[in-house]
This record gives sequence, C-alpha cells and structure tokens, in this order.
Amino acid sequence: MLKWYHFIMLFFGGAFVANFFPHFVEGVTGDMFPTPFADPPGQGLSSSTVNVLWALGNLVAGYFLLQGGKLSLQNRTAVLVAFIGFAAMSINLSVVFAGLA
Repeated sequence: MLKWYHFIMLFFGGAFVANFFPHFVEGVTGDMFPTPFADPPGQGLSSSTVNVLWALGNLVAGYFLLQGGKLSLQNRTAVLVAFIGFAAMSINLSVVFAGLA
C-alpha cells in the first residue's frame, strides 16, 4: 500500500525523468542549452557536456525517486502519478523553452 509520501516521490520522479530528455538530446547533439548552472541560471547557455551531465543527474534522481515511490507497472495508481509528474514537467518545459526561442 502506498503512503502519501510515495505519491510525492512518484510525481517528482516522473518530473526528473522528463527533464532528462531535452538536456540529453541537446547535449549529445553538441548544442548549448540552458541549465541551472548557466549565467543567468536557467536562461544562459551551458556547454553540451554540462547538459549531458545535468541530464544524467536528472535520470539518476528520477530513478531513485521512482524506486523510493515503489513504482510498479502492476500498480496503475503509481504509474498514473508518475505519468502526471512526467506530463506536468513536459508541458512546463515546452512553455519555458518556447519562451527562450
């Protein structure tokens, strides 16, 4: 049975996994892209290497949050909560990065 804090971990785990993708794609293609380490944070551009490292950090954090939240494909509620976190971050990223273009 999931406790209240599992839902929080699942939501943020999904969000961290969603944040992995844009930074990883931009990083491995050699493009500069905003990260929290840029100047100004989140608006300036970071190198492709920083983006790959940031992406991998997000993936690791997402993995541990999803594991701590007891993600199981047999538990539809857990999957739904993780998906909602993934979707919320994805929509947020699309709005934020569209404003930077």
